[in-house]
Amino acid sequence: MVLKVINSILILFSVYMGFKHGWGMVSAEPKMLEMFGKWGMNKNAIIIFGAVGIFATVLILFPRTFFLGNFITAASLLLIVALCLQQRDFKTALIELPFMILPLVMIYLKHPLAK
Repeated sequence: MVLKVINSILILFSVYMGFKHGWGMVSAEPKMLEMFGKWGMNKNAIIIFGAVGIFATVLILFPRTFFLGNFITAASLLLIVALCLQQRDFKTALIELPFMILPLVMIYLKHPLAK
């Protein structure tokens, strides 16, 4: 029971962060354009990346698509960490690591409403 409550809190946090950052990319906020622009991504690529992030966040909410949503989220965060490391931006890579581990922990704990 306690694990289900913890995982529910993790899901809510992940959904909040996913929508917040995904919307920032879709709406082309200057901060997001600057961050992704240094990796060579243009505005359209950033918007698509944000839309995929929002889509993955929606998938996390449902037990049947929970794994896929978390997998897409973890893969996109791994891409961000890899791009940071390629540019020798270790600070940003270290900041992103806990957010990359979060979907993996949620996969391990499973969806709280799953049978």
